[in-house]
Amino acid sequence: MHSSDFRRQIDTFHHLHAATGPLVLVNAWDAVSARIVERAGAAAIGTTSAGMAWSLGYADGERMPVGELLAACARICRMTRVAGVPVSVDIESGFGASTQAVVDVVGALIDMGVAGINIEDGTCVDTGELAPADVLCERIAAIRQLDARFFINARTDAYFVRWDDPAARFEEAQRRARLYAAAGADGIFVPGMASLEEIAALAGEVRLPLNVYAGYAGAPTADALARAGARRISLGCGPLQSALGLVGRIATQALAHGRFDAMGEGMLSVGEINGLFPATP
Repeated sequence: MHSSDFRRQIDTFHHLHAATGPLVLVNAWDAVSARIVERAGAAAIGTTSAGMAWSLGYADGERMPVGELLAACARICRMTRVAGVPVSVDIESGFGASTQAVVDVVGALIDMGVAGINIEDGTCVDTGELAPADVLCERIAAIRQLDARFFINARTDAYFVRWDDPAARFEEAQRRARLYAAAGADGIFVPGMASLEEIAALAGEVRLPLNVYAGYAGAPTADALARAGARRISLGCGPLQSALGLVGRIATQALAHGRFDAMGEGMLSVGEINGLFPATP
């Protein structure tokens, strides 16, 4: 991607976090899902690490080889480049055992024109406890050296580990948000935080745009989340979970009942799908 195009997409992505309404990301997992989401009117495309892993035959949790991650991202970027929408990639905790390895992954994404990333602290495999915050702080600071404007959305998994004291859980999420902001993050993501009261409290304490997760049944509306202070709303792997549920219903209906009704509801034509892609690669 030309430097001017890359700069424009990064600037656009920053502006989307400061717009009147929240940035809603219907996360994609491959090239065709990215085009479907973009055609529906998405201002930006975010990837889902879980969805990308599942589509490639791996469980979530950095189990897919980094080469397959980068290849999938390159295909998504090839599609979104036609529409000119910015892309943010979920890299979990970085797909690298060292800070330099993580920086190399991010450098490869920047080279293909990605405007930002999600990067998380995660949990320790052996204990299930939250990983030390200083590891992510070091990685954020090192990534920031690659580009001053590249959008780093720092995620804490504080709500994905067990807490006996909900107040302590909130305080830890808040503490980590401040640490990641100081390290150079542009946004804070706290998946698992579903209480509008807690979202409002954290949004009032953290100076960066707050990202929340809404990829589950019964999630609050975008308007309600925005009123609470959310600036970015991610559906994550929720759309793929829903799509896979539909595939399961189609298969069950066809195999067990010899009927194909579910498949025909809302089905896109071959021509419509072919029309999503440029005539030449």
